[in-house]
Amino acid sequence: MNNSIAILGAQWGDEGKGKIVDLLTEKCDAVVRFQGGHNAGHTLVVDNKTTILHLVPSGILHKNVKCIIGNGVVLSLDALSEEINTLKKNKIDIGGRLFLSNGCPLILPFHIALDKAREIKKGKGKIGTTGRGIGPAYEDKISRRGVRLGDLSDEKSLLEKITELLDYHNFMLKNYYNTETFNADNIYEKLLTQFQLYKNCIIDVPEYIDSAFSKGKKIVFEGAQGTLLDIDHGTYPFVTSSNTTVGGIFTGSGVSPKRLDYVLAIVKAYTTRVGSGPFMTELFDNDGKILSDRGHEFGATTGRQRRCGWLDLIALKRSIIINGFTGICLTKLDVLDTFKNIKMCTEYKNNNPVYENYAGWETSISGIKTYEELPKNAKIYIKAIENYLDVPIEIISNGPGRDENIIKNKIF
Repeated sequence: MNNSIAILGAQWGDEGKGKIVDLLTEKCDAVVRFQGGHNAGHTLVVDNKTTILHLVPSGILHKNVKCIIGNGVVLSLDALSEEINTLKKNKIDIGGRLFLSNGCPLILPFHIALDKAREIKKGKGKIGTTGRGIGPAYEDKISRRGVRLGDLSDEKSLLEKITELLDYHNFMLKNYYNTETFNADNIYEKLLTQFQLYKNCIIDVPEYIDSAFSKGKKIVFEGAQGTLLDIDHGTYPFVTSSNTTVGGIFTGSGVSPKRLDYVLAIVKAYTTRVGSGPFMTELFDNDGKILSDRGHEFGATTGRQRRCGWLDLIALKRSIIINGFTGICLTKLDVLDTFKNIKMCTEYKNNNPVYENYAGWETSISGIKTYEELPKNAKIYIKAIENYLDVPIEIISNGPGRDENIIKNKIF
């Protein structure tokens, strides 16, 4: 029996992690976010109602599940407040269920200004960030000058830290980027007000997790973005600013590697990518348009259209090497329902993808509940992925709804 499961994106994000976290947290006690910020976008569809989360862990829709934001997450208190208010309007009670690490680095207004100014300055060479201040906040963390959530409890030193930080960033904003600067007192006063809202949510996350495991509790670790966007192992420099791979769990939450029982890869049945950067199997033809249209491939965070292409098994094999996945959840298989021919990349030759061709099933698989009921050609496609990656596919998602899944093997 598994007491702890990590759910990680195996591609460039947007694989459908939020839905699967929501599915599996029905049987768990807590969900932990351990990296990223409100550049994440997890879409949940329950009873035909869509909820999009950016910071709050996807387990929040289950009323008995605790939701924890670990120290590896860069935290925008403005974005968090907005998200909580939206949840409350939708009658989702978060009282006593949301907890924050005092080690969370804060995203402040000048981080957002810097993020946007840099992208404008780079022009055609821009990375394609969400413009939400994620990268600059992580930079301040690594340079040891950042403001963390726990710093808000000491009013005197907080003002000193903000003032020192602004001396540096205002100089760059004014003299290099020729854009607006910020006032330390204004930021300070707002942070003190926000601290009153969240001070009772702050906990010692490593201690909380360790205590929960000692009591036999079940915990899900929820990743944001995907493996190929990892700051160290992704398609650098076109990556995010955090470790989206399995190692980020341990540094971003303080849990011991010994506590992790199972690592689930979320793999879309084709490939998508938002923003700039290499994409070997990208399609520019009608097949790419069909994937985009049928898959509703627009970013939940930015609304940007995703680039679409065939499944890239070479890239996925790399993800498996890095993360040591125990099993796979294959998502959006139903998007391929109308294709007569389907391709998957099994090799790169002369810097071009080499494809294997598979016959499509040309029928709807929505509503199917067992693997045996799937069309023969769908099963052939699934088996080919398993054989190449040498990792079992345990869950198949065949629709956006919470109950539109085929469970081959139970993980919890």
